[in-house]
Amino acid sequence: MTGEAPAQAVNSPVSAGTWDVRHRAVLLILSANMILDAIEVSVVLVALPDIRARLGLSAWTVQWLMSGFALGFAAALLLGARLVARLGTRRVYLAAMPAFAAASLVGGLADGPALLIATRVVKGVCAALTAPAGLSIIATAFPDGPRQRRAVSVYSLCGAAGFTAGLLLSGALLQGSWRWTLWFPAPLALLLLVLGLRVLPADRGPAAPARPALRLLRGGPLLRTAIGAATLNGTYHSVLFLITLQVQERLGWTPWLNALALLPACVPLAVTLPFAARLTARWGIERLIALGAAAPLAGCALLLARPRFTSYVTDVLPVLLLVGAGFVLSFAALNMRAASAVAAEDRPAAIRAYQAAVQFGAVVLLPLTGALLTAGHDGRPVLAPIAAVAAVGLAAALPPLFTASRKVRT
Repeated sequence: MTGEAPAQAVNSPVSAGTWDVRHRAVLLILSANMILDAIEVSVVLVALPDIRARLGLSAWTVQWLMSGFALGFAAALLLGARLVARLGTRRVYLAAMPAFAAASLVGGLADGPALLIATRVVKGVCAALTAPAGLSIIATAFPDGPRQRRAVSVYSLCGAAGFTAGLLLSGALLQGSWRWTLWFPAPLALLLLVLGLRVLPADRGPAAPARPALRLLRGGPLLRTAIGAATLNGTYHSVLFLITLQVQERLGWTPWLNALALLPACVPLAVTLPFAARLTARWGIERLIALGAAAPLAGCALLLARPRFTSYVTDVLPVLLLVGAGFVLSFAALNMRAASAVAAEDRPAAIRAYQAAVQFGAVVLLPLTGALLTAGHDGRPVLAPIAAVAAVGLAAALPPLFTASRKVRT
């Protein structure tokens, strides 16, 4: 059987009945790729102190292993739409997989920061090409309605679960070498490539020319939503970066203990994501976004009050729970508001701009955090910018909440 035959079979939408084997296979492959992309972010986080020590890197340099991935992701989101329009969703998706695998192999062999960071940027680009393509393929293979919503829910849940899995994998892989944290995605990406060649649906026709994305961020609800998402993601990754360096380099924790310690910041999202629609229906999008912005700010305030970690239970755990609560409360609500903030014809471009803003939050705040650490600052001087960014997120969330409250009273 050739690669095109099953692709054409899956290209027909799912009927109102149960899913057939090929549609389940499509969802399985796309969800597995989503897990791989999420793992790629968290698996390097726990390895940063080890990589820093082995290669003699500064905090500013080593943080680029995280922010470089985010930079490649954001840039490809904004520029990749034209590539998809020209080559097609399936071709772009399949081309990104071997590039991802090659970057994983080269990164694991690197002995200097330049090549190592470059491979992380490349992997960010590949992840940005596969994630939107995955959603596009789901939209093609599954019709509007309950079947498509279920498929998207599974796809999103795998992303949240992948971050958790990456922490645990990192703790295990670092028992051998930090290089394994970079190598292990390569065979998985190649396996997904082989399966994708046989199962993923062919493109139905040339895509419409991509609309410019950045022009949609000039003002209004989408801009406030993008600011909220950027500050949430930037604060989250910067706090985890700081805590990772503190517990491994200053408290002498092993990578495995570090991985377990960070779980309270990500497990709640994976557990609650299936109930996100019910949560937003009960509490309202604007209220959840505001609460989701307030929680990380409260976590940063705790860090500012007690910048020296002496106890995990009293100093670290409350901060992780509050920062993680920001995602639990507002992750789905921000996505929903981003999708509804513009007209239907502008929605694909708006989602790209919004997702790019999410990544740029980490691109801006992580290098600043690393630079302050490299300059010898510690404690409150490093934490103050993170708290200020969290405050900007809350400021962006409050005006729509007040507007909604006035409408309810009238």
